[in-house]
This record gives sequence, structure tokens and C-alpha cells, in this order.
Amino acid sequence: MAKSEKMFRCGECGARYPKWLGKCEDCGQWNTVAEEVLGLGKNASNILRLEFQNLSYFQEKIDRKLSDIGEFDRVLGGGAVPGSVILIGGDPGIGKSTLLLQVLAALSQEYNCVYISGEESADQICLRANRLRAGDSGVKLACETDVSLIINSLDNDIDFLVIDSIQTLQSSSIESIPGTISQVRACAHELISFAKTTGATVFLVGHVTKDGAIAGPKVLEHMVDTVLYFEGERSNAYRILRAVKNRYGPCDELGIFEMQQCGLVSVLNPSVLFLTQRAENVPGTVVFAGIEGSRPLLAEAQALVSKSYFTSPRRTVVGWDLNRLFTILAVMESKCKILFSDRDVYLNIVGGLKITEPACDLAAALSLLSAKSGMAISREMCAFGEIGLTGEIRSVSRCSERIKEAEKLGFKSVIFPYSNNLLKDNFSNIELIAVKTLVDAMAILEIVN
Repeated sequence: MAKSEKMFRCGECGARYPKWLGKCEDCGQWNTVAEEVLGLGKNASNILRLEFQNLSYFQEKIDRKLSDIGEFDRVLGGGAVPGSVILIGGDPGIGKSTLLLQVLAALSQEYNCVYISGEESADQICLRANRLRAGDSGVKLACETDVSLIINSLDNDIDFLVIDSIQTLQSSSIESIPGTISQVRACAHELISFAKTTGATVFLVGHVTKDGAIAGPKVLEHMVDTVLYFEGERSNAYRILRAVKNRYGPCDELGIFEMQQCGLVSVLNPSVLFLTQRAENVPGTVVFAGIEGSRPLLAEAQALVSKSYFTSPRRTVVGWDLNRLFTILAVMESKCKILFSDRDVYLNIVGGLKITEPACDLAAALSLLSAKSGMAISREMCAFGEIGLTGEIRSVSRCSERIKEAEKLGFKSVIFPYSNNLLKDNFSNIELIAVKTLVDAMAILEIVN
């Protein structure tokens, strides 16, 4: 019989080493290499032959199950898929357990649901359930960390299972403490096998590191079917559920929730939410018409430009890419002849959103120019477009949907790339301003240095 093999693996990139290292040679991270027991080898004589079928033999039969929590179902792509494994991560106290308890309470009206907690006691969970008005739901509860005992105690007719959290589970076949790389991989593998065998949908709660990534081996995100991130500031009432991986639906889908006394409530019109409390005739604010997942979403970009008293001016960004800000500032100094080298620059996307698409470039640039010149841009105007290194405004996708959302919310004009000008005749209640370069946008708005 083959002996168990010990190996050392990096928790960030998954690189393997024969001995322990303080620094991973592949990704350069410190203190991420940990011991991993690979388990017993298999005898080749016991391996059975596989039976192959033509692809046409298999038919897609996905019967999604809805929780009636609209934003949650949207992020999953239209409901939960039987047999799928969903990993959800987020900062401590952001509301991951609250969200999943609400989802199970809603699903328990039609399906068999089980909640397994390895971090809280049953009394603590019951207190939360009563606050969420889910204390009389049909959710079954247990507090256990032994993954083998959990799986052996579950019925084959279970529909939904929540594990809170995967870092607290341990497998008796691995000689290490819970939360280590080997334990997380082994426990996740057993739960995934259970989901694929029984058809149950399994939700795994994952801890996150100080950088915001899900803790544990990176291979864990590759093993599961869907990876969700629950984002937001604990001091802010709004939470954002974002899909970064989904084998059964679109990626980068977004769900907006508001934390209230009775729990998380879906926000049906997030554009209105992010545009509330807008000030009038204030320089440095521009509305951006973006696309998040499958729907258009309007958000406000705020900029502040002030005199710098440091040798190196400060650049601060919230909700946007800092490197993108450096690029936009360089384009404006080179092509528009507007200098920011002696100014501190602050840029914020209001509402806790994290914008990743390049279409936000034009709105960010206009807000910076407005803040620098002191000239306010009309609050009834929005903008979108990607800025190239030569100062041109490049076309973006789904232009029509962005403009329709702006028109629906009462905006009177929109600045967008000239290459998308084919849609001009389709709108009558909003003025369409097509621009080729950032200089053209400045001329239209009469922004000067």
C-alpha cells in the first residue's frame, strides 16, 4: 500500500514545493506556503474502465429553483441550479450569514433546507432568525464541524445546504487543524461530491483575507460552480452582491440590498438609490451611465481637486481603479493641456459601488475637469465613454440601454462616443451629444483651464 505523501502548497497561487518556504517563488507572497497531506495512493488494478457516450446523448435539463428574493436570484442567473456549489465571501459582519439565512427561510416553504454552523451556537442563530422574522420557517439547524458526520447525517432528499463556514470544517482523514489548505480542500471536495451525487445545492461561506480575496487555497474557487462576493461598508446600509464566476449564468452580475431592522431588502431600482441626495450646481459631479451585469445602472462620480502641499501630489480613489485615474490624468495633461501635477486629486463613486468597466472614463474625466475649473455641469446631464491614450472617445457596448435608463430617470442630455451615433434617431426626450475626443467634450461644456 502506498504511503501518504506530504507536500507544501502556496495558498495564493497553488504552487507546490517539496519543502517549506517562507516566500513563494512563483507569486512572491510571504507566509503562504503550508504543509498538505495528499492522501493514500490508489492501486491501478482497482481502477474501472469508463463508459463513454456521445454528446448528443446528454440533454440539458436545468430546473432552477427561485427563492423569491429578486436580487439574489438575479445574481445566480435566474435561480439556484440543483447540484451546484456556490461559494460566497465577504468581510466579517457584512451580512453573509444574514443573507443565506433569509434565502433558506424563503426556500424552506417548498424545499428541504439545512443550515450547518461551525462558528455560532444554535441560540445565536435563533436570535438572528427571530430578528429576520424567520424563526418559524422550516429550516433545519445543526452546529457541527466534522464534515464526515455532517454528510452522513444528511438525507438524500435534501435540496439546499448552507455551510457556515468552510474554514471551520475538518476531515478526520487529514492530520491538520481546521482552516489549513489541506483541510479546506478535502472538506470542499467531500461537499462537492455530495452535491453532485444527491443534486442538492450547497452554499459555502468563505472567510476573506485583508486584501478582500477569499481565504484558503485559490483552487477552491476553481472547484466550485459559482463565486459570489458580498461587498459594502458596515457603516453604510447598502450591500452589493457580485458574481465573479458563474458556470450557469452571466458573470459580473450585481444585486443591491439594503440592510434594515428586519434584514436585507432587495433594491428594485438601484439607479434611483445611487442618485439620491445629489447637490445642484456643484462643480466636480457627473453621472455615469454604466452597465453592471445584465442591467444598466446610473451612478454619480465625484471629484475634488485641491492645491497640494506635498512634493508628490496625493491621488485617492474610492470605487474605481487607481491606475485608470493615472492614465486619465496623463491624457488630460498631454492632450488637453490641463495640469494636475501641483494638485491633490480625489475621486469617489457614490454609494459604495466598484466600477470596473472602461466606459466610466469620460464621466471621471469630466468630473475632474469640472472640479479643476470650478464650473458645474448640469445635474440633468450624464456621460459615458472610454478614453484612449490619444484623447479619443472610444465606443462602448450596449449604448442604447444606457441612454434608455438615463431617459427613464429624467435626464435631459447625454454625452457619448461619436462612433455610437447610429442610435441618434431612436430617442426624442433626451438630447444626444456625440463627441470624438475629450477636447470636443470640453468645448461643448465650455470647460477651460
